[in-house]
Amino acid sequence: MYVPSHYHQPDLKTLHDFIQRNSFGLLVSQLDGLPFATHLPFLLERESGEHGTLVGHTARANPQCAAAKDQTVLAVFSGPHSYISPSWYEAENVVPTWNYIAVHAIGKLELVEDQSDLSKIVRTITDFYEKTMPKPWSFDETTTFAERLITQIVGFRIVIEKLEGKWKLSQNHPVERQEKVVEALSSRGDENSQAISKMMSDRLIRSDAEKCCK
Repeated sequence: MYVPSHYHQPDLKTLHDFIQRNSFGLLVSQLDGLPFATHLPFLLERESGEHGTLVGHTARANPQCAAAKDQTVLAVFSGPHSYISPSWYEAENVVPTWNYIAVHAIGKLELVEDQSDLSKIVRTITDFYEKTMPKPWSFDETTTFAERLITQIVGFRIVIEKLEGKWKLSQNHPVERQEKVVEALSSRGDENSQAISKMMSDRLIRSDAEKCCK
């Protein structure tokens, strides 16, 4: 991912937090010499490996995982994004752009086919997403249905070798212009604009606080 220095997010906890909040990602690998992608939820094991480990599963009928065994693959996690109009800057010689947050994780894909390990992956992912439900549903691997289900999926683990974060929040513009963008976005009703506005505002507040402490 192309990440100019002013958009670079190096903090591991921030990157991990982002992945957990935006865990429905995109697994990209090569299949028959062409890029192949699957949209799926990932589980992040923060303490496994230097940068963490991603765990998930796909349908066994999906050709991606079998082909991607031992491949270096890419997992893409996308966050809020919003169009930025040059009119908001109230300045000359400016152009439209798009503000957004994204994290890319790169690592080698390892297959998980043992039924006991697969059951644990399904149970752990299910528990993670069910924990906020009023009546959490649990995966019972002892049922005939669950045993049949496990034979129809394949699991994977990706020990993250490289983790990149891009926080594109108009940092290449003067503070005055950034504040105008925050104001314009906050007046829009959609969820993405509101989220980007808050992230930009929080970043400006932190920047001011850091200047005061110097």
